[in-house]
Amino acid sequence: MLNAVGQAQNILLLGGTSEIGLAIVSEFLSRGPARVTLAARANSPRIDAAVAQLEQAGASVVEVLDFDATAFDTHPEVISQAFSAGDVDVAIVAFGTLGDQEELWQNQAAAVASAQVNYTGPVSVGVLLSEQMKKQGHGTIVALSSVAGVRVRRSNFVYGAAKAGLDGFYTQLGEALRGSGVNVLVVRPGQVRTKMSAGVKEAPLTVSAEHVAKDTVEAVVNKKDIIFVHPAFQLVTAAFNFIPRQIFRHLPF
Repeated sequence: MLNAVGQAQNILLLGGTSEIGLAIVSEFLSRGPARVTLAARANSPRIDAAVAQLEQAGASVVEVLDFDATAFDTHPEVISQAFSAGDVDVAIVAFGTLGDQEELWQNQAAAVASAQVNYTGPVSVGVLLSEQMKKQGHGTIVALSSVAGVRVRRSNFVYGAAKAGLDGFYTQLGEALRGSGVNVLVVRPGQVRTKMSAGVKEAPLTVSAEHVAKDTVEAVVNKKDIIFVHPAFQLVTAAFNFIPRQIFRHLPF
């Protein structure tokens, strides 16, 4: 359970090499040491650096669990192992892919693979996390969504549609868990400066992973259920919802 200054005792990061996810864990560690479990592909070339980053940030223990977002039949065992060392205070669902958006809508196999990583995988672990946290009676599930899912745009609609599904699932999972002691936080950043977005032209209101991390940890401590990062996106996306589709299709993004 988080203490008075927002220190966690046990943190699970699903998507253990995610730059945003690691930044969020590091932000929690700035408030005090914690045990961290990284769920990621065991053969990921980035996993050693992720472990080193968190050890340097102050993690008391860093454990790595082999995790494949689309190997759905393995998810129950992975989540069970993650909770076997004790109650998990914060579980962060941070895996996903962007991909070539023009290829995705014209390549059936690529589109299905994208949807499985960005939507089906998060649903799979979300159900399992809620089961475990209901048993312990406390905890926070953090789901990294995107403003791309608030109103899906032509420029990235395969990715945006999956994020819309993820967003809808986790916002309503939070409602389903209301009264259980478990909170769900949906984080909606715009573009974030990471390796995943390195080949994409920087958009207005682009933020750093550290910015997302600070806002996320503060929201967890304050038991919020939805945040926008940058906060101005709340106004921008609200305005988008009032733009007729015939006009929206001509906007340059």
